[in-house]
Amino acid sequence: MSTVSEVLQDSRKIVIKIGSNVISDDGKVNKATLHNIVEQASALIRDRRQVVIVSSGAGICGVGAINKWQRRGDMNYKQALCAIGQVELMMAYREFFADYGMHVAQILLTAEDFSSDERLLHIRNTLFTLIDEGVVPIVNENDTVSVDEIMIGDNDNLGALTANLWNADALVLLSDIDGIFDKDPKTHGDAALIETVTDIGQLREDIDITGKSDFGTGGIETKLQAAERAGEVLIPTLLLNGKQPDVLLNALEGKSRGTAFIWK
Repeated sequence: MSTVSEVLQDSRKIVIKIGSNVISDDGKVNKATLHNIVEQASALIRDRRQVVIVSSGAGICGVGAINKWQRRGDMNYKQALCAIGQVELMMAYREFFADYGMHVAQILLTAEDFSSDERLLHIRNTLFTLIDEGVVPIVNENDTVSVDEIMIGDNDNLGALTANLWNADALVLLSDIDGIFDKDPKTHGDAALIETVTDIGQLREDIDITGKSDFGTGGIETKLQAAERAGEVLIPTLLLNGKQPDVLLNALEGKSRGTAFIWK
């Protein structure tokens, strides 16, 4: 049995972070992939597990909705795209979870929210209330108001902050890669998947962690940051390929591989 499988089997409270490149193909939202992830999350919930989703994708949904501004570099246009796309994203989640008789709720946050004890208490209470009532929280950064001073910057770290706040049993990062490799698998045919990581500092010395996706804000480094942040309170982090159909359920059964960050 793999470490990934063991972590999932032992986890009742799971934060699932979904990257932009997981749910996008050629600049458009891949609704089939998103629906499959929702189907898996619903199956986990029916299995008496609790799920919070941290979802990227507002920007790409905005591009898909109005088909312009994609190449505008101005922050106002980027924030406007996210404002448009957030509606589209939540409509998709609402529609897909409704297929399984579940409701969703939107929670938009900034870094400033995590620096206030009062706000943290309200966020935590809201999360617990929604989950207790069977509603699936969908968390994202509030891109329309986030500027440098209050910007988290990527949803890998937002996922870790959410996992820590909720005292989750596991943080799952769904990306468009199979996990962490000792070499870039796109250019090295002999690249080997690293299935278990216990020392991120050593890992940074051993592998190349540069590069990020076209539509996302993260990369390998933000995933390592998220794993470290979750590891501060001993929450394991899993990195899986969210583009693979049924990857969560297959990983639960030991049929899909990925990278597990675990802490002794």
